[in-house]
Amino acid sequence: MKKFFGLYILAAVSILCSGAVKGASLPRAEYPRPQFERADWQNLNGRWTYIFDFSDTGFQRGYQASTGFDGSITVPFAPESELSGVGYKDYISNIWYHRTISIPQEWAGKNIRLNFGAVYYTSEVYIDGQFVGRHFGGSSSFSYDITRFVSDGKEHNLVVKASSDLRSGLQGAGKQSLQYASHACNYTRTTGIWQTVWMEPVSPAGLQNVQVITDIDQKQVIVHPWFFAETSGHTLKVTLIEGEKTVVSKTVRASNNSTVVLPVRKVRLWSPEDPFLYGLVYEVIDAEGNVVDRIDSYTGMRKVHIEGNKVYLNNQPYYQRLVLDQGFYPDGIWTAPSDEALKKDIELSMQAGFNGARLHQKVFEERYYYWADRLGYLTWGESASWGMDANDPLAARNFLAEWEECVVRDRNHPSIVTWTPMNEEFWPDDVQYPRFSEDIYTLTKQLDPTRPVNLCSGGVLTVHTDIWTAHHYEQDPAKLKDIVYNGGKMYSLMPQTYKGRIRNIGFNDVGAGTTYDWQEYDGKMPYILDEFGGIKWVKDQDRQAVNSQTVSWGYGQAPRSLEEFYARLEGMVDALLSLSGQMCGYCYTQLTDVEQEENGVYFYDRSSKFDMSRINAIFSRTPEGYANGL
Repeated sequence: MKKFFGLYILAAVSILCSGAVKGASLPRAEYPRPQFERADWQNLNGRWTYIFDFSDTGFQRGYQASTGFDGSITVPFAPESELSGVGYKDYISNIWYHRTISIPQEWAGKNIRLNFGAVYYTSEVYIDGQFVGRHFGGSSSFSYDITRFVSDGKEHNLVVKASSDLRSGLQGAGKQSLQYASHACNYTRTTGIWQTVWMEPVSPAGLQNVQVITDIDQKQVIVHPWFFAETSGHTLKVTLIEGEKTVVSKTVRASNNSTVVLPVRKVRLWSPEDPFLYGLVYEVIDAEGNVVDRIDSYTGMRKVHIEGNKVYLNNQPYYQRLVLDQGFYPDGIWTAPSDEALKKDIELSMQAGFNGARLHQKVFEERYYYWADRLGYLTWGESASWGMDANDPLAARNFLAEWEECVVRDRNHPSIVTWTPMNEEFWPDDVQYPRFSEDIYTLTKQLDPTRPVNLCSGGVLTVHTDIWTAHHYEQDPAKLKDIVYNGGKMYSLMPQTYKGRIRNIGFNDVGAGTTYDWQEYDGKMPYILDEFGGIKWVKDQDRQAVNSQTVSWGYGQAPRSLEEFYARLEGMVDALLSLSGQMCGYCYTQLTDVEQEENGVYFYDRSSKFDMSRINAIFSRTPEGYANGL
């Protein structure tokens, strides 16, 4: 078989073959779902028309049946971004989009799927004025079968309404500012369509989804398929490919009850040191032997588990040298300006000496995980949980539904080694948050039992967590070590409970009259200081970073010289490495500056701040006793 798998062919070739591209200027032209790629598709990015609807009267004014609005916007960039061509920074409660679509004649007989990478936050879709569907959640992908709304060769009006009530407490905001302007560690907002929109023809009996589990101990790949519809006589053929060689192929009945087990005699493991990927091809075959649906995919054979107080990769203790990555861009905000920009961020991190990232308060797009898989880069998948009232049952309902979609979408990526549903949540004296936490942990484990769950990074842990994490921005290396390892015991924020209710909020309310306690870490689970550092460095400490309303910001007192910066950073990392018997990793804040927060290893435009050979020498070290690289 000469074709490894379609994912490794240039995305532009795939798009051109679909007939969707008339020029090379189409923004974000690459196939957006690289682990589930169909060859025939149509990219709907580019010029749309739009109108703001601050009074929410658009439906009364017939916007759902629009044939075009006055404004012009470039999708998939949010209207707050410069790349959208709009650049509106204030709150946007509602925005309507319009463009025309046409279904190629050669798609006749197929079901037409309309796919959205992500739309923040609530969206409604209409075709020629007819309601197609509604989706809740600003970070998860979703899809509609629009077959009954469209005709082959005919032009149709596609209208999308996006709504956001960021300050309601009912939706996760992540690092979007809840004030008018950016401030401290909160930044420009994202509203509406912010990831690729596309269409594809799919067989009515096509493959809808798969879950792939790699079992390196028993040397097998296990595939659980899910079909749009089950049809008698249809089969599913799954082929595992190494380079250009077929490793194994197996055919089973095309049923949601089927499980495909692919034995792999000579396993080549995936790791940051050798990020080898096997190709996977899924073919749905009808009773006459015709392939009615084909998906090109890939997988990495690797295992993540916990033993005692260490995290293991491929059955060896593995030290995680992570960096906090918030995934913001000066011109695209939440949306990377290009596929190459996603790849470059990972390469910059690796050049700085990190072997992975905690992806912070944002669900990154699938193309990012694709590059992490390809390049050998560990990732922690996190939600945009900040901004929600975790004591509100409706907020909990919104979060659980969206988080489920995110985990299911991304669970096949080998680069993801930990799930972090929440960050720094502190809720006093209420029974809802502990119940909510229990539900999140249980749901995540049911969807994916193969990865550890860091339930609430650096916050109140009321029920379960697989990893103990803490955040501390003490700038003196000796004091940091003493805080982390105090009298032979590790400490983090975890509530003591009294009659089943939380007694404390945490460090955000220290000095505010709130009762709080430090819970001792007992050494029975992995401990990772997953936020530290945040050393501020700018060329001019007194300059305004963004505008007259926001000033440059970082943690602690900024060093007075570059040499002082290097000494402080190296001292911090040395302190943590010396605790390798207790700690199994760290996460440094952060990869790049983000707007007014200027404590990145790189500037916001991704240019270098420092001598990167010195930075790499600090962050690339791994303590003795860990098998990194072996």
